[in-house]
Amino acid sequence: MASPPPGSSETLPDVIAAGAVVLRKGPVGKDGKRERQVLLVHRPRYDDWSFPKGKLDPGEHLTACATREVLEETGMQVHLGVPLPVQRYRVAGDRMKTVHYWMGRVVGDDDVSRYVANREIDAVEWVDWSQAEQRISYRRDRDILAGAWQHRHSTTPLVVLRHAKALPRKKWEGDDRLRPLLPEGHQQALLLAGVLAAYGVKDVVTSSSTRCLQSVQPYADSSGRTLLPRDVLSEEDATPAGVAALLDEVVRAGRPAVVCSHRPVLPPIFRALGVEPVALDPSGFLVLHQRHGETRATEVHPAVDAGLQVGPRPGR
Repeated sequence: MASPPPGSSETLPDVIAAGAVVLRKGPVGKDGKRERQVLLVHRPRYDDWSFPKGKLDPGEHLTACATREVLEETGMQVHLGVPLPVQRYRVAGDRMKTVHYWMGRVVGDDDVSRYVANREIDAVEWVDWSQAEQRISYRRDRDILAGAWQHRHSTTPLVVLRHAKALPRKKWEGDDRLRPLLPEGHQQALLLAGVLAAYGVKDVVTSSSTRCLQSVQPYADSSGRTLLPRDVLSEEDATPAGVAALLDEVVRAGRPAVVCSHRPVLPPIFRALGVEPVALDPSGFLVLHQRHGETRATEVHPAVDAGLQVGPRPGR
């Protein structure tokens, strides 16, 4: 196969960015109904209206980038929902820009009237859905908006996580339940804290083995959430019936959750959730976005350090 010609989109360097399409229900109108509204920002440098987004910082995961940029550009703290199609387009300086978007829901106050304008973003507005298409400056963003409509109802994320990179079995003597993470695994666990915060995880359900506990401990420490260790998620004690019962409990609770376990236990977890099995690297994860007990979308992420530059791929 011939190589792509110089200067083609396949050979140009990429600027990686992330953001969110943030929705809310607007005030009650004269007809007694509430229209959906979308959060838009105005950039004076380009005189354009678009969704809040921004470039990935060094050592940052895409999901954490998306929530950070929304906070910086709008003052709104958001949690991520369903992933949206990825944009890739040419920008000045013979580069390409790849933007990863998620649906976003505001956590807490959504009043933008106190936003202080600056040189980067001089206006933030909630715009009625019926007017947003005309306000948005770029066709690619209008396409994203149109696709977001099917995901306008909120969903609840369930993160299925394979523990971070652990000390190899052959280098550990004693009870395998106590085998710890490698230094690289501890760094992955720190990155995972930002990921789980982006999804607003409340229930931290994990295998009772040390390497799983250590994978989610940084998030528990930073968020104040309590670890919920379960022997049934360990390699030694997992049974299909036990895993299925636990997952049924997690789903019925209806709260954003993470379930951290081991590679051999992932297949029964996926079966219990009714999703096709996928291979996850250490610290890789799958996210199910559920509504009323039904899975509306899935996304699969590689190991979190690899995920700094590689975005999610759709689940099967």
